[in-house]
Amino acid sequence: MKLHIVPARTGLAWVRSGITTFWRQPLAFAGLFFMFMASMSVAMMLPFLGIALALVLLPALTLGMMAATREAVDGRFPMPLVLFTAFREGKARTVAMLQLGAIYAAGFFGIMGFSAVFDGGEFARIYLFGGALTPEVMKAPGFQAAMWAATLGYLPLSMMFWHAPALVHWERVAPVKSLFFSLVACVRNFKAFMLYTLGWLAVFIGAGVTVMFVSGLFGSPGIATAALVPAALMMAAMFFTSMWFTVRDCFITPGEPG
Repeated sequence: MKLHIVPARTGLAWVRSGITTFWRQPLAFAGLFFMFMASMSVAMMLPFLGIALALVLLPALTLGMMAATREAVDGRFPMPLVLFTAFREGKARTVAMLQLGAIYAAGFFGIMGFSAVFDGGEFARIYLFGGALTPEVMKAPGFQAAMWAATLGYLPLSMMFWHAPALVHWERVAPVKSLFFSLVACVRNFKAFMLYTLGWLAVFIGAGVTVMFVSGLFGSPGIATAALVPAALMMAAMFFTSMWFTVRDCFITPGEPG
């Protein structure tokens, strides 16, 4: 394993690769992303520990989407079981992935706890358990401060876990070390990841504008209502499809599989 520093323009190439790979096998990736969301939803429905369990499973399921992309890139059809790749490669890697998930859950709850300092936990309660998000609540100074605190806290957490599942599973890196390597990779390739983020932001905005335009063209607001959610889910599936390419270009040595 060796960290590669990529040009800034690679960030846009990651976006393109995610989109084009998705459209090679659209039904497969859409189905896998539906399974991804369903697995998270079922875990969250469990009493008491549901949210924590969903957070623990998130790195493993993210790895499954990366594995599916790797299968498609290699010319194979990603079967449904590929989503659970993290749990199919032996006890050692399963335990390591669950440890990684536990660290992620702890970090996430830590961020929510920190945000509660600013508004008494209102933002965390609504974010985790749902509730009425009224204009009055959103305009409250404490709520806005908590929202920004959580956003700024989540940025380094996401950077630490961006590559970590792949490093733990494919490179046999210890969970804690994988967090350090992932953070360094994101920092050293900051320009590429910035363009990657801006590229996906443009894709999501463009899709929303397109749906609204078509809805206005036909004079039917119901079209936008019916199409926005499926379009957003499809964009999200493409986004997860693109994650493998960020790992491949930052860590996979030329000549290695994938």
